[in-house]
Amino acid sequence: MTAGNPPNKIPGDEKIVVIKYNAGNIQSVLFALKRIGVEAVVTDDADQILSADKIIFPGVGEASTAMHYLRERKLDEVIKSATQPVLGICLGMQLMCKYSEENDTPCLGLFDVDVKRFKSSSLKIPQIGWNRIQVRDNPLFKNVQQQSYCYFVHSYYAELHRCTIATAHYGIEFSCALHKDNFYGVQFHPEKSADTGEAILRNFVSL
Repeated sequence: MTAGNPPNKIPGDEKIVVIKYNAGNIQSVLFALKRIGVEAVVTDDADQILSADKIIFPGVGEASTAMHYLRERKLDEVIKSATQPVLGICLGMQLMCKYSEENDTPCLGLFDVDVKRFKSSSLKIPQIGWNRIQVRDNPLFKNVQQQSYCYFVHSYYAELHRCTIATAHYGIEFSCALHKDNFYGVQFHPEKSADTGEAILRNFVSL
């Protein structure tokens, strides 16, 4: 799934933080990071988050409930004020967008992108399983081959946009990765995406 180039060397003194909130697939993310030699801190403390070298914002769940939790604890402002690389995963990426059709939810607005629900009478919704990704030139996808398989679980998708750095097709073409400034997002689960996901996590930690 990945090219035969040597993997990125993970900086040994990097502080990686995984944001703790009520919509996290945190344990599987921690296991995946450990497999590439990274020990991460799980926290909802603003000072710890903003002092990290890299921030991971995972998510599995429902958009409006997750946004309510973030706003209640002012984590929304913490995320928006981050200046270091931030990686949103699955729901985390969707919450970084402007708006989600899931329960009519205004989101963080880091990407000027709307999130919509798949509408198809012929496809199973949610999309669950492996799907190919078409990547664009971006450091997040260093050594990742075109049409590599990644693992998806989602009923909602981000529209195509100038921030799109990878696409996938499920009835329609949609953004499966976004990038603007220091903010990155992936719709698929890199922690469940075998060698390709491992390469993407290595690339993020090595940014």
